[in-house]
Amino acid sequence: MIRNVRFLRWAVGKSFTSGKSTTTVAPSSRWNAGIIAQPSSGIATCNIKPLSAMSSGMSAKHAADFSIASRQIHTKGERELVEFLAEEIVAEKKASPSATIPTSLNGFAITCNKADVELTKSSEREKITISFNVNHTVDMEGEEAEATENKPEFSAMKSRPQFEVDIVRGGTTLSFTCSYLPGEAQEGEYNDVFSIDEVTIYQGEWSDKVYAVAGDVLDGYLYDLLMNFLEEKGVSNEFAEKMSDFASAYEHAKYVELLEAISKFTVEKK
Repeated sequence: MIRNVRFLRWAVGKSFTSGKSTTTVAPSSRWNAGIIAQPSSGIATCNIKPLSAMSSGMSAKHAADFSIASRQIHTKGERELVEFLAEEIVAEKKASPSATIPTSLNGFAITCNKADVELTKSSEREKITISFNVNHTVDMEGEEAEATENKPEFSAMKSRPQFEVDIVRGGTTLSFTCSYLPGEAQEGEYNDVFSIDEVTIYQGEWSDKVYAVAGDVLDGYLYDLLMNFLEEKGVSNEFAEKMSDFASAYEHAKYVELLEAISKFTVEKK
């Protein structure tokens, strides 16, 4: 998965054309991992320093830690992987879209289990559950912008997962499978952020025997009424945008955790 910050390292020594001028990113401007701080808030922060500043700025403790980790690495490939991950983890934390992961969204309580996310809201009449998985849900938002020497700009990575909306009353569940639509709404136009892929209703537990109908074969007026129904339940276009922002932040946090786990696995004693 290509992240925005990786482009900075790839760009070393490359030339970029902006208008009539050509800019080369000098090798001396390469970035390496800085020191990660853990404030009282519990959210890691970091500073990224040029390679030239690392030797003079690194404390004796960090130098010793790196030396200990280095002695546990037995192959050239492991050493290169750990060195890259140290840089990548700091850069990804710095590029994090959100400092914290919220526990609620528009009245829905959020619970997370690894890559699975569930949002729930209950009343005396019904329980609404929205569920999705953040794996393989990230894509580039918009077109990539040109990079310049003074102000590199990159498209944001957005998570736009397919999601299930289950509305439970008693032992009956009305279930919607929904997906985000590509593109952005044009000014002066009204476009839905998501669409209904499938609708089904069943008693008790769902099984493959339960009938479901695809959203694109529904009567157009019925489809609009069902979209209005979802909006009344809190699943509106605005909510879907916020849920995508949450999914993006959460997916990015899981990506950083993955990098950290790979690094730890690489340096562990065999």
